[in-house]
Formats: sequence, structure tokens, C-alpha cells
Amino acid sequence: MKSIKPTVLIVDDTRLNIKIMTDILGDSYNLFCATSGRQALEIVTSQKIDLILLDVIMPGMDGYEVCTRLKKDHQTQNIPVIFISALTNVADETKGLEVGAIDYIFKPVSPPILKARVRNHIELKNCRDMFEKQSLIDGLTGVANRHYFDQAFHQEWRRALRNNNPLSIVFLDIDFFKKYNDHYGHLAGDECLRKVGNSLKDSLQRAGDLVARYGGEEFIIVLPVTSQSEAVKVGEKVRRNIKALMVTHQTSEVSDYVTVSVGVATVVPNNDMTSASLIAKADEALYQAKKKGRNLVAVAEL
Repeated sequence: MKSIKPTVLIVDDTRLNIKIMTDILGDSYNLFCATSGRQALEIVTSQKIDLILLDVIMPGMDGYEVCTRLKKDHQTQNIPVIFISALTNVADETKGLEVGAIDYIFKPVSPPILKARVRNHIELKNCRDMFEKQSLIDGLTGVANRHYFDQAFHQEWRRALRNNNPLSIVFLDIDFFKKYNDHYGHLAGDECLRKVGNSLKDSLQRAGDLVARYGGEEFIIVLPVTSQSEAVKVGEKVRRNIKALMVTHQTSEVSDYVTVSVGVATVVPNNDMTSASLIAKADEALYQAKKKGRNLVAVAEL
């Protein structure tokens, strides 16, 4: 399998400096380039950036201000920033580190030094990302946990609001799961939850879709840039796939096998809405699915 190159953003108002760094790093990284602080901030909100090489002296918004804004934004605060600067005194280097940069390289850049620093900091970031990801996974089911969901959903809400795109939520609950636990025991209940979690992961096809364990036997799916009709199709797919597992459930009142009830809600966010309102609508739809007989998909009325 071909490995995916890390992505580096080079920010410098002098195009010659950008070309020099591009020539040094181009074979090993996917590169984005910006000639102003404002352009850099636009790129980091629309692209997945692994590391930023940032000039200090730029017209309009200097590198210190850019770094300060990056570190104040939850979406970008964990991106490593390396200052690349002709300012070589201790005070300037200290200021760069104080505003949140992870390193400081003097101009003119040395190709071996630049390569080594970028490589080392990306390796450190990969380690941090791995440990963070492990802390955000539900230990029983292997899907995202509630904390991860809260972070990811907040980001997707902001992105949908900014881009005027639809955002959908699929909320589901295993039918009569308490009866399942009471009849088969908690070890069997845990295995049932694992099978449902794996089925949900296998049912999603897009990289941006997210499934999380919301709590107990409840799961939630975030579907960015997804219309209501498309979200309903996803809801029906996961409902069918879970029933197709044919996990015996003798105490269920709707089927001989484990089933789920599903609620779907879709909005195009605006400034008068809150992200919590979308979850509440999906929860209302889930309640309606249960009220109408369970093992079905209900859609929120907006």
C-alpha cells in the first residue's frame, strides 16, 4: 500500500523563500504555500495540515499573530508551528516559542537542518496523535467514544455553518437491550455491543463519516455534507445490517434477533441554531421510531 505523505504548509511573503523550502521538502511531503498570514489561516481551516513553517516578518499580519490565532482555535491549536526567520536574537526566538511555536529555525535555512527538524516534529506529532486517538476510542466496541464525538461533531457543525452545507445525525438504540442483558448475561451483552459497533463501522463508506458510542446501548453517526434522503438511506442500511447479524434475542418484542431503532435529523446550520438542537431532533426521531413499533427508521420534523 502506498503511504500517505504528511502535509506541510509553508508561509512566507517572499516567493523565493517558498521555492527554496519547496525544493528541499517537495519529495517527502505534500506542500501547501501561502504568502500572507490571512491566506495561511484560510488554508488550515479547509485542509488537513500536519505542520506549518511560518515566517515571522510579513506585511499585515506577522507570524507571531498568525501563531497566536492558531493556538487559540480548537481546530488548529495542535498543529506544530516552526518559525523560519531572519531575526536571530534571543528575544525574537523566545517570543516565538512563547506564542506557541515548537521550534525556531534561522534564515538562510540549511537543507539538512530543515529536513531533520520537520521530520522529527512530524514523528512526534504522529506519536501524540496515536496516543490521543487511543484515548478517544470506546474500549468495548472499538468505535469513537462520547468525548471524541463531542469534539468531532463541534468541528463538523462549524464547518457546515461556514460552508452552508447540510449536516445529518443518525441516532440509534438497540431494541430491548436490558432484556437481552437480563436473559443472556452481561458478557453476552458486551459481545452484542461489539458486533453492533463493528457492523456500524463496516456500514459507513466515507472517510469523513463518524460512528460513536453515545452511551450504554446508544450509538450515533455524524454524516457531513449529507442530505436528509441520503441520511435515511444510511439509517436503513445500518438497521438492515444489524438485523442481518442474526444475533438471537429471544426476549425481544419485535424480532427473534437483535434489532435497532433509528432516528434521523438533518439541518443546514445557521447562526440562530445550536449544535445541541440537531442532536435533540435526532433523539426525538429515535423516540418516534420506538413509539411506532421499533426496528425502523424515523425522520425528525424540522
